[in-house]
Amino acid sequence: MMKKTILISGGAGFVGLNLTDYILKIGKYKIIILDNLSSGNLELLKDIVKKNKAEYSERLSEKADVIFIKGDVRDKKLDNIFEATDFVVHLAAQTGVIPSIENPFSDAEINIMGILNLLNYSVKYKIKKFVFSSSAAPLGEQLPPLDEGKIPSPLSPYGASKLAGEGYCKAFYGSFGVNTVVLRFSNVYGIYSYHKGSVVAEFLKRIMGKKSIYIYGDGNQTRDFIYAGDLANVIIRAIEKKGVGGEIFQLGTGVETSVNQLVKYIKDIVKEDVIVEYKPERKGEIRRNWTSIRKANKILEFKPDINLKKGLELTYDWFKKRGKNAF
Repeated sequence: MMKKTILISGGAGFVGLNLTDYILKIGKYKIIILDNLSSGNLELLKDIVKKNKAEYSERLSEKADVIFIKGDVRDKKLDNIFEATDFVVHLAAQTGVIPSIENPFSDAEINIMGILNLLNYSVKYKIKKFVFSSSAAPLGEQLPPLDEGKIPSPLSPYGASKLAGEGYCKAFYGSFGVNTVVLRFSNVYGIYSYHKGSVVAEFLKRIMGKKSIYIYGDGNQTRDFIYAGDLANVIIRAIEKKGVGGEIFQLGTGVETSVNQLVKYIKDIVKEDVIVEYKPERKGEIRRNWTSIRKANKILEFKPDINLKKGLELTYDWFKKRGKNAF
């Protein structure tokens, strides 16, 4: 039987690399990656393909397990890619709260026009499933745990643009029958994240560089940290599960962890002196954030395998092995 093909936008980025690694391990799908390499890492992608003894190409006409195409989700010449695609996982995005505040027009151009373009192609080429990576940002400040029944109230342009993407997914499901699934990621961390500015990656890089780490606010703000390998697993579950078109799923671990507690875990793992500096709280950032995963557990049968301590150990080990050569 011929393998189905998954198109991963932003597939050379952190989550995309973990997803590619996971897909190659299970061996059920071919992969096309569309990435403009603004933050992606092509060398890491090639390393993952090689590690999994898979075939790599940069030409659609060639038969390979992973085909990389350099391009942007806003491009108007994606017909050849979509002709060869069965499923879409849309990861490409402007992902920062602070950059979205500094330049909301750029944030909207990438996050809104990008998904609209891919959804339009999905209608044209009758894509079987369209999985969109959203976040907790559309919900804004809510009494946790976050769940799918909360009314969105974004605090930042980033949250607003992600909410718009969710709206377009629902609209294209209702108007055109595209089987869209929205996955709201909580704070993702893990291997292949050396280039990321997210809290775990930033802390580990600064510690390895013998620099102090910065906490904005008092450190009692909380997050739900999910390991990227667990996230890859549930993305494939969303692709394979029937009858979930138009649905939204909150994804995390269901565990609330403060930034101060995160630092304690990291100190135990790195076994080094860590200097912590507290700085003023940043605008637009959510105070408390953890997730109910009851719906994902019930419908997608999702249960995270890697707890935070184990995930931090795996991430730090990878950082030590790769160091600055990771990007």
